[in-house]
Amino acid sequence: MWQERAGLGNSPRTILEELARIQSHDVVLPTATHGEIRMRCVTQPDAAQAALLDRLGIVLPKRMRLDETEMPHLAPTP
Repeated sequence: MWQERAGLGNSPRTILEELARIQSHDVVLPTATHGEIRMRCVTQPDAAQAALLDRLGIVLPKRMRLDETEMPHLAPTP
């Protein structure tokens, strides 16, 4: 129903395949004084994906907060 309201028909497989190409990556940067900096970054959608997200009313975050339980703790580098 969500995609029908957006005028995108009724084929969820096509939409899911297009959105499945959007990825998120965990970035862990060691620091000299505070252990490490952790960020989860989301790739920028291409033009077709951006248009699809806009029609669906979805806004992707550029970065997402990480919970300490989501990533394994890395041992400090010497």
